[in-house]
Amino acid sequence: MRMARYDMTGIGINLREVQDDDGKVKLKVLGLLLDGPAHAAGVRQGDEILAVNGDDIRGKSAIEVSSLLQGPNGTSVKIEVKHRDCGPVQSFEVQRQLVARTPVFYRLEDAENGTMSIGYIRLKEFNALAIKDLVTAMKRLQEMGSSYFILDLRDNLGGLVQAGIEIAKLFLNQGETVTYTVGRDSQHQTTITADAAPLVKDPVIVLVNNKTASASEIVASALHDNCRAVLVGDRTFGKGLIQSVFELDDGSGVVVTIGKYVTPNHMDINGNGIEPDYRSPPAWNEVIKRISQCKMLRQG
Repeated sequence: MRMARYDMTGIGINLREVQDDDGKVKLKVLGLLLDGPAHAAGVRQGDEILAVNGDDIRGKSAIEVSSLLQGPNGTSVKIEVKHRDCGPVQSFEVQRQLVARTPVFYRLEDAENGTMSIGYIRLKEFNALAIKDLVTAMKRLQEMGSSYFILDLRDNLGGLVQAGIEIAKLFLNQGETVTYTVGRDSQHQTTITADAAPLVKDPVIVLVNNKTASASEIVASALHDNCRAVLVGDRTFGKGLIQSVFELDDGSGVVVTIGKYVTPNHMDINGNGIEPDYRSPPAWNEVIKRISQCKMLRQG
Protein backbone atom coordinates (compact mmCIF):
# COMPACT_ATOMS: atom_id res chain seq x y z
CA MET A 1 0.00 0.00 0.00
CA ARG A 2 2.40 2.70 -1.21
CA MET A 3 1.39 6.33 -1.12
CA ALA A 4 1.96 8.60 -4.10
CA ARG A 5 5.11 10.65 -3.69
CA TYR A 6 3.94 13.66 -5.71
CA ASP A 7 2.94 15.50 -2.56
CA MET A 8 2.09 19.11 -3.36
CA THR A 9 2.80 21.10 -0.24
CA GLY A 10 2.00 24.30 -2.13
CA ILE A 11 -1.75 23.56 -2.29
CA GLY A 12 -1.86 20.27 -0.38
CA ILE A 13 -2.84 17.52 -2.82
CA ASN A 14 -1.47 14.13 -3.91
CA LEU A 15 -1.84 13.26 -7.59
CA ARG A 16 -2.19 9.82 -9.17
CA GLU A 17 -1.98 8.79 -12.82
CA VAL A 18 -5.02 6.70 -13.79
CA GLN A 19 -5.51 4.98 -17.15
CA ASP A 20 -9.07 5.09 -18.53
CA ASP A 21 -10.75 2.53 -20.79
CA ASP A 22 -9.37 4.24 -23.92
CA GLY A 23 -5.80 3.94 -22.64
CA LYS A 24 -5.53 7.68 -21.97
CA VAL A 25 -3.89 8.82 -18.74
CA LYS A 26 -5.89 11.02 -16.40
CA LEU A 27 -4.56 12.82 -13.34
CA LYS A 28 -6.73 12.35 -10.28
CA VAL A 29 -6.55 13.63 -6.73
CA LEU A 30 -5.47 10.66 -4.61
CA GLY A 31 -5.59 12.52 -1.31
CA LEU A 32 -5.71 15.97 0.21
CA LEU A 33 -3.90 17.57 3.10
CA LEU A 34 -6.41 17.91 5.91
CA ASP A 35 -7.88 21.46 5.67
CA GLY A 36 -5.12 22.44 3.24
CA PRO A 37 -5.59 25.15 0.58
CA ALA A 38 -7.00 22.85 -2.14
CA HIS A 39 -9.40 21.13 0.27
CA ALA A 40 -10.59 24.49 1.63
CA ALA A 41 -11.17 25.75 -1.94
CA GLY A 42 -13.45 22.81 -2.77
CA VAL A 43 -11.19 20.23 -4.44
CA ARG A 44 -12.16 16.70 -3.42
CA GLN A 45 -10.66 13.22 -3.46
CA GLY A 46 -11.20 11.55 -6.83
CA ASP A 47 -11.40 14.83 -8.79
CA GLU A 48 -9.66 14.85 -12.18
CA ILE A 49 -7.30 17.77 -12.87
CA LEU A 50 -8.03 19.17 -16.35
CA ALA A 51 -6.07 22.44 -16.53
CA VAL A 52 -3.58 24.56 -14.58
CA ASN A 53 -3.59 28.33 -15.15
CA GLY A 54 -5.67 27.82 -18.31
CA ASP A 55 -3.32 25.26 -19.87
CA ASP A 56 -4.74 21.81 -20.66
CA ILE A 57 -2.65 19.28 -18.72
CA ARG A 58 -4.18 16.06 -20.06
CA GLY A 59 -1.39 13.73 -21.11
CA LYS A 60 1.13 15.25 -18.71
CA SER A 61 2.66 13.25 -15.84
CA ALA A 62 1.91 13.76 -12.16
CA ILE A 63 5.44 15.14 -11.63
CA GLU A 64 5.03 17.69 -14.47
CA VAL A 65 1.72 18.93 -13.12
CA SER A 66 3.04 19.08 -9.56
CA SER A 67 5.77 21.44 -10.76
CA LEU A 68 3.12 23.63 -12.45
CA LEU A 69 1.17 23.81 -9.21
CA GLN A 70 4.18 24.90 -7.19
CA GLY A 71 5.13 28.53 -6.72
CA PRO A 72 6.03 31.22 -4.17
CA ASN A 73 4.13 31.26 -0.90
CA GLY A 74 1.08 33.55 -1.11
CA THR A 75 0.70 33.43 -4.90
CA SER A 76 -2.36 31.84 -6.52
CA VAL A 77 -2.83 29.09 -9.06
CA LYS A 78 -6.00 28.48 -11.06
CA ILE A 79 -7.01 24.85 -11.52
CA GLU A 80 -9.89 23.29 -13.40
CA VAL A 81 -11.22 20.01 -12.08
CA LYS A 82 -13.91 17.49 -12.95
CA HIS A 83 -15.74 16.05 -9.96
CA ARG A 84 -15.72 12.25 -10.12
CA ASP A 85 -16.12 10.60 -13.55
CA CYS A 86 -19.38 12.18 -14.62
CA GLY A 87 -19.64 15.19 -12.34
CA PRO A 88 -19.51 18.90 -13.19
CA VAL A 89 -16.35 20.79 -14.19
CA GLN A 90 -15.33 23.57 -11.81
CA SER A 91 -12.57 26.15 -11.66
CA PHE A 92 -10.85 27.07 -8.41
CA GLU A 93 -8.31 29.74 -7.59
CA VAL A 94 -6.14 28.31 -4.83
CA GLN A 95 -3.65 30.34 -2.84
CA ARG A 96 -0.34 28.59 -2.32
CA GLN A 97 0.78 28.59 1.28
CA LEU A 98 3.17 27.02 3.73
CA VAL A 99 0.89 24.51 5.39
CA ALA A 100 1.19 23.49 9.04
CA ARG A 101 2.53 19.98 8.83
CA THR A 102 -0.38 17.81 9.82
CA PRO A 103 0.76 14.26 10.60
CA VAL A 104 -2.51 12.84 9.24
CA PHE A 105 -3.14 11.69 5.67
CA TYR A 106 -6.43 9.96 4.88
CA ARG A 107 -8.48 8.63 1.99
CA LEU A 108 -11.43 6.35 1.31
CA GLU A 109 -10.63 3.10 -0.50
CA ASP A 110 -12.81 0.42 -2.10
CA ALA A 111 -12.16 -3.19 -1.08
CA GLU A 112 -13.52 -6.68 -1.75
CA ASN A 113 -14.45 -5.77 -5.37
CA GLY A 114 -16.11 -2.53 -4.34
CA THR A 115 -18.46 -4.13 -1.81
CA MET A 116 -17.02 -2.24 1.17
CA SER A 117 -15.45 1.14 1.88
CA ILE A 118 -12.23 1.30 3.89
CA GLY A 119 -11.03 4.39 5.71
CA TYR A 120 -7.25 4.56 5.33
CA ILE A 121 -5.41 6.85 7.77
CA ARG A 122 -1.67 7.32 7.86
CA LEU A 123 -0.32 8.87 11.06
CA LYS A 124 3.27 10.02 10.56
CA GLU A 125 4.03 11.23 14.10
CA PHE A 126 2.37 12.07 17.39
CA ASN A 127 2.69 15.86 17.42
CA ALA A 128 0.44 18.62 18.77
CA LEU A 129 -1.95 18.29 15.78
CA ALA A 130 -2.26 14.49 15.87
CA ILE A 131 -5.35 14.07 18.07
CA LYS A 132 -7.47 16.85 16.52
CA ASP A 133 -6.60 15.92 12.94
CA LEU A 134 -7.10 12.19 13.50
CA VAL A 135 -10.56 12.79 15.02
CA THR A 136 -11.49 14.98 12.04
CA ALA A 137 -10.23 12.36 9.57
CA MET A 138 -12.14 9.52 11.26
CA LYS A 139 -15.39 11.52 11.38
CA ARG A 140 -15.08 12.51 7.72
CA LEU A 141 -14.33 8.94 6.63
CA GLN A 142 -17.38 7.70 8.54
CA GLU A 143 -19.51 10.37 6.83
CA MET A 144 -18.10 9.18 3.47
CA GLY A 145 -19.33 5.65 4.24
CA SER A 146 -16.31 3.91 5.75
CA SER A 147 -17.18 0.76 7.69
CA TYR A 148 -13.64 -0.50 8.34
CA PHE A 149 -10.37 1.30 9.11
CA ILE A 150 -6.68 0.91 8.30
CA LEU A 151 -4.41 2.83 10.68
CA ASP A 152 -0.94 3.08 9.17
CA LEU A 153 1.76 3.51 11.84
CA ARG A 154 4.68 2.37 9.68
CA ASP A 155 7.79 4.54 10.08
CA ASN A 156 6.10 6.43 12.93
CA LEU A 157 8.87 6.74 15.52
CA GLY A 158 6.59 8.26 18.15
CA GLY A 159 6.55 11.79 19.48
CA LEU A 160 4.23 12.94 22.26
CA VAL A 161 3.41 9.84 24.31
CA GLN A 162 0.33 11.53 25.80
CA ALA A 163 -1.02 12.08 22.26
CA GLY A 164 -0.59 8.35 21.61
CA ILE A 165 -2.46 7.48 24.80
CA GLU A 166 -5.36 9.80 23.92
CA ILE A 167 -5.54 8.42 20.37
CA ALA A 168 -5.66 4.83 21.65
CA LYS A 169 -8.61 5.84 23.86
CA LEU A 170 -10.59 6.85 20.74
CA PHE A 171 -10.91 3.16 19.86
CA LEU A 172 -11.44 1.64 23.32
CA ASN A 173 -14.44 1.11 25.58
CA GLN A 174 -14.57 2.99 28.85
CA GLY A 175 -12.48 1.22 31.49
CA GLU A 176 -10.28 -0.74 29.05
CA THR A 177 -6.53 -0.54 29.67
CA VAL A 178 -4.41 1.55 27.30
CA THR A 179 -1.08 0.75 28.94
CA TYR A 180 0.61 0.11 32.27
CA THR A 181 3.57 2.11 33.52
CA VAL A 182 6.02 0.24 35.72
CA GLY A 183 8.87 1.70 37.77
CA ARG A 184 10.65 1.36 41.12
CA ASP A 185 8.92 4.48 42.42
CA SER A 186 5.22 3.94 43.20
CA GLN A 187 4.25 7.13 41.34
CA HIS A 188 5.43 5.45 38.13
CA GLN A 189 3.28 2.36 38.68
CA THR A 190 -0.05 3.26 37.11
CA THR A 191 -2.78 1.80 34.95
CA ILE A 192 -3.98 4.13 32.20
CA THR A 193 -7.54 3.38 31.06
CA ALA A 194 -10.00 4.77 28.52
CA ASP A 195 -12.43 7.19 30.16
CA ALA A 196 -15.18 7.58 27.55
CA ALA A 197 -17.09 5.71 24.84
CA PRO A 198 -15.07 4.98 21.67
CA LEU A 199 -15.27 7.24 18.63
CA VAL A 200 -14.92 4.22 16.34
CA LYS A 201 -16.21 0.67 16.93
CA ASP A 202 -15.49 -0.70 13.44
CA PRO A 203 -12.80 -3.37 12.81
CA VAL A 204 -9.28 -1.98 12.37
CA ILE A 205 -6.07 -3.14 10.70
CA VAL A 206 -2.97 -1.46 12.16
CA LEU A 207 0.05 -1.45 9.83
CA VAL A 208 3.42 -1.62 11.63
CA ASN A 209 7.10 -2.13 10.80
CA ASN A 210 10.52 -2.00 12.45
CA LYS A 211 10.33 1.81 12.63
CA THR A 212 7.04 1.78 14.54
CA ALA A 213 8.20 2.93 17.98
CA SER A 214 7.29 4.42 21.35
CA ALA A 215 3.84 6.11 21.23
CA SER A 216 3.05 4.09 18.08
CA GLU A 217 3.70 0.87 19.97
CA ILE A 218 1.43 1.98 22.80
CA VAL A 219 -1.40 2.57 20.31
CA ALA A 220 -0.79 -0.66 18.39
CA SER A 221 -0.66 -2.84 21.52
CA ALA A 222 -3.67 -1.12 23.11
CA LEU A 223 -5.87 -1.80 20.07
CA HIS A 224 -4.51 -5.32 19.64
CA ASP A 225 -4.71 -6.46 23.26
CA ASN A 226 -8.25 -5.08 23.67
CA CYS A 227 -9.44 -7.04 20.61
CA ARG A 228 -10.03 -3.91 18.54
CA ALA A 229 -7.52 -4.53 15.77
CA VAL A 230 -5.17 -6.96 14.09
CA LEU A 231 -1.54 -5.97 13.51
CA VAL A 232 -0.04 -6.39 10.05
CA GLY A 233 3.58 -6.01 8.94
CA ASP A 234 6.89 -6.51 10.77
CA ARG A 235 7.91 -6.64 14.45
CA THR A 236 7.96 -3.14 15.92
CA PHE A 237 11.04 -1.27 17.17
CA GLY A 238 10.75 -1.90 20.93
CA LYS A 239 11.05 1.49 22.62
CA GLY A 240 9.06 1.67 25.84
CA LEU A 241 11.16 3.55 28.40
CA ILE A 242 9.90 6.47 30.51
CA GLN A 243 12.81 8.87 30.84
CA SER A 244 13.37 12.12 32.67
CA VAL A 245 16.13 14.75 32.45
CA PHE A 246 17.65 15.91 35.74
CA GLU A 247 19.67 19.13 35.79
CA LEU A 248 23.02 19.08 37.59
CA ASP A 249 24.68 21.94 39.51
CA ASP A 250 27.10 22.69 36.68
CA GLY A 251 24.23 23.25 34.24
CA SER A 252 24.56 19.91 32.49
CA GLY A 253 21.85 17.27 32.57
CA VAL A 254 21.54 13.55 32.89
CA VAL A 255 18.84 11.35 31.35
CA VAL A 256 17.51 8.79 33.83
CA THR A 257 15.17 5.92 33.05
CA ILE A 258 12.41 6.00 35.67
CA GLY A 259 10.05 3.39 34.28
CA LYS A 260 8.73 1.61 31.24
CA TYR A 261 5.51 0.99 29.34
CA VAL A 262 3.87 -2.43 29.45
CA THR A 263 1.07 -3.58 27.13
CA PRO A 264 -2.45 -4.42 28.39
CA ASN A 265 -1.45 -8.11 28.06
CA HIS A 266 1.51 -7.38 30.42
CA MET A 267 4.24 -7.56 27.78
CA ASP A 268 7.29 -5.35 28.13
CA ILE A 269 7.55 -3.25 24.95
CA ASN A 270 11.13 -2.09 25.51
CA GLY A 271 13.74 -4.18 23.73
CA ASN A 272 11.13 -6.65 22.56
CA GLY A 273 8.83 -4.84 20.19
CA ILE A 274 5.43 -6.23 19.23
CA GLU A 275 5.01 -9.20 16.91
CA PRO A 276 2.22 -8.63 14.33
CA ASP A 277 -0.59 -11.12 13.66
CA TYR A 278 0.05 -11.16 9.89
CA ARG A 279 2.88 -10.25 7.54
CA SER A 280 0.52 -9.03 4.78
CA PRO A 281 -3.09 -7.77 5.01
CA PRO A 282 -5.64 -10.60 5.39
CA ALA A 283 -9.17 -10.58 3.98
CA TRP A 284 -11.61 -8.59 6.08
CA ASN A 285 -13.66 -11.67 7.02
CA GLU A 286 -10.44 -13.08 8.52
CA VAL A 287 -9.93 -9.83 10.45
CA ILE A 288 -13.46 -10.01 11.88
CA LYS A 289 -13.00 -13.69 12.78
CA ARG A 290 -9.67 -13.01 14.54
CA ILE A 291 -11.11 -10.11 16.54
CA SER A 292 -14.16 -12.13 17.65
CA GLN A 293 -11.91 -15.07 18.69
CA CYS A 294 -9.81 -12.62 20.71
CA LYS A 295 -12.93 -11.37 22.51
CA MET A 296 -14.07 -14.93 23.30
CA LEU A 297 -10.65 -15.81 24.76
CA ARG A 298 -10.71 -12.69 26.96
CA GLN A 299 -14.14 -13.55 28.26
CA GLY A 300 -12.84 -17.01 29.14
